[in-house]
Amino acid sequence: MALSTGALALSDFENHRRELTGYCYRMLGSAFDADDAVQETMVRAWKASDSFEGRSSVRTWLYRIATNVCTDLLRGRARRALPMDLGPSCPPVLASLERVLGDEAWISPIADARVADTGVDPAEQVAMRESVRLAFIAALQRLPARQRASLILCEVLRWQAAEVADLLGTSVAAVNSSLQRARATLSALESEGLSAAPSLAPVEAEQRELLAAYVEAFESYDIERFVSLLHEDALQSMPPFAMWLRGLSDIGAWMDGPGHECAGSWLVPTSANSCAAFGQYRLNSDGVHRPWALQVVEISGPKIARIHSFLDIERIFPAFGLPTELATR
Repeated sequence: MALSTGALALSDFENHRRELTGYCYRMLGSAFDADDAVQETMVRAWKASDSFEGRSSVRTWLYRIATNVCTDLLRGRARRALPMDLGPSCPPVLASLERVLGDEAWISPIADARVADTGVDPAEQVAMRESVRLAFIAALQRLPARQRASLILCEVLRWQAAEVADLLGTSVAAVNSSLQRARATLSALESEGLSAAPSLAPVEAEQRELLAAYVEAFESYDIERFVSLLHEDALQSMPPFAMWLRGLSDIGAWMDGPGHECAGSWLVPTSANSCAAFGQYRLNSDGVHRPWALQVVEISGPKIARIHSFLDIERIFPAFGLPTELATR
């Protein structure tokens, strides 16, 4: 039997956990911060459930609490970003790894299963999936908290401006003004190339073949074949290193040079931020493959446009349900 307080049961809260996780992730740019925010939302809601009067739906009430939690977490905090948002590309040399920033500085990936909503129509699913792309999440972090909330609620979750105004305790005119400013900021970022990302399309047979070729080239460490699968101006990053690379020549030089220690790696498929992703397991001296990075691979047309390799393996691999080692496969 579900525990209950007053007219509400724990199931009334848990039924909204996935969508709240997606909302908090878009607000905060971190899957781990999103987990903390949703948990805090549930705790606050549970403690206040006796006072819930039903003037709004439980869902709206939870979103109001989640917005307040996220706003509190964002207060006084530096924005999270992707490496390419923080400075120019780097040369493909070992010295480029000297600048390392803390975990709090980076956009972190999130498993699709954590935020995917299968209850909406296909057109809305595409829009929802676009809204967790890494570049879009990074662009959202450029917005003040209330603009961020207004944009997510109105343009991603398709709430009416009046609903958002009620949730934020403001006027419809203020919400529309926030939306206008948020759109202008995102438009300016896109014109500067800071929020641009490959458009999302269903994974067709051609793309599956491309990903299979990517895995084969990486695991055999055939760098010539590997770079042939990339766009001419492809990008590669490796958070928490500030270094990022642009173009086939630099990516190939890195893979042949400092990155050559990844030779012999195995890739385990998963999905993150509505993109193909792979757990990379690097071969150790004892013959066991152990976690090294989560690669998020963005495809544009017939080739790969971006590769983000996240090295926070102690938290990311468990969050994606990836094994701690591979002795065989």
